[in-house]
Amino acid sequence: MNTYQHYFKDKKVTVVRIGLLGRGVGDTAFMAELGAEVLVVDDASQEDMQPSVDALKEYDNVRFKFGPYDLNDFVDADMVLVGAGMPYEHAVLVAAKEAGVPLKQSAALFAELSGIPIIGVTGTRGKSTTTSMIHHVLSQATGEEVLLGGNIRGVSNLQLLKDVHEDSIAVMELDSWQLQGWGWADMSPQIAVFTNFMEDHLNYYQKDGESKEQGMERYFTDKAQIFLHQEESGVLITTPEVFERARTVAGSLGQEVVLADSSVLPEDCLLAMPGEHNRLNAALAYEALKATSLPDDIIFEGLASFPGVEGRLQYLREVDFVRYYNDNNATTPQATIAALTALDVGNKNIVLIAGGAYKAVNPAPLVEAIKKHCKQTILIPGTGTDRLLSELEKIRDTIPNLVVENLAQAFEEARLVAENGDIVLFSPGFASFGQYKNEYERNDEFVQLVSDI
Repeated sequence: MNTYQHYFKDKKVTVVRIGLLGRGVGDTAFMAELGAEVLVVDDASQEDMQPSVDALKEYDNVRFKFGPYDLNDFVDADMVLVGAGMPYEHAVLVAAKEAGVPLKQSAALFAELSGIPIIGVTGTRGKSTTTSMIHHVLSQATGEEVLLGGNIRGVSNLQLLKDVHEDSIAVMELDSWQLQGWGWADMSPQIAVFTNFMEDHLNYYQKDGESKEQGMERYFTDKAQIFLHQEESGVLITTPEVFERARTVAGSLGQEVVLADSSVLPEDCLLAMPGEHNRLNAALAYEALKATSLPDDIIFEGLASFPGVEGRLQYLREVDFVRYYNDNNATTPQATIAALTALDVGNKNIVLIAGGAYKAVNPAPLVEAIKKHCKQTILIPGTGTDRLLSELEKIRDTIPNLVVENLAQAFEEARLVAENGDIVLFSPGFASFGQYKNEYERNDEFVQLVSDI
């Protein structure tokens, strides 16, 4: 802890968007313990944010302000720690930057302060699974603690600094918002994995009056921070499709570039997780692990024992010859298509629970996948559901669909429909906002519903 005290002691730090997942709370507590004067600001109400307030009540050097942002809280600070989803063109952040106040995000700040080697993983889909695969194999191979951070549920990146030692290595899942912070710091991980790039988050990146491609370009620019600042000794591992787009952003790339597809895995490489997309995730993980000098036999042994990730095509249990899968983190139609393709072996025996909030990603391709793989769809409410329903009208005579009020009701209807040998798949295809505080709350509800059978 004392190693980092000089960086925080007596510094005025403004934390914006602390969130309710525990990450921002942990970051704030870490800085407070090292003597920073922390002001937490959020444009949400105190009522909404009270759990985070309560979690930090022991710190006299942490204050809170809720409601509209005050410019002075940003331009008079020594540092602003920016939470995920805060628009980087927001007036208060622009003013802070113009006043010379450093803007930081916790994943990049961890890398900056720790100085340890980092394997970073990003991509529209597959980043969580690939990150966890790499972490699992490294942990098994070394027998030592390998740090896991970034976009990990409940994990504060700054709290991870307490676990850093001379030989530490970290594996980090990095979403597009966290990668903004790496760009601000002109940094990239030593080993960068970029799984794929698809339509997503256009509700954030596509501005009024812009084309979809302009929004996609802005989204890719944030993602590209994972490799744009690599030194020549760095390694970028990605697919040919992502590489072509990367070259349009970066021009020439001086680091080592490794292109991968599922063919790099031998046919006898067994994985617990179904689906061709998961073989691609494993192939990318394999190349990243090779870059750390692990031998092939150790890598393949570790990949074979990897159990999977919660909320990502997660097998929960079988009851009365019906299998239940939790794919809560499928928040785009493309992710749900991948799940349907992975689970259906030609029996068309999937009862799909889907629906949620629209992220400006076209749901039309999902309709063909539903027609091909499902016996029925049961939909929970949301702006994305409304758009999907208009597309499902095209196949209403072949695939029944039912709209219900909530997930619990959807689950009960799915149980009534499912017969011997069927699969009940929760793969929403849309975001959770509107009905839930965050995607984890939705995940936990479905897991509990299955557990209670």
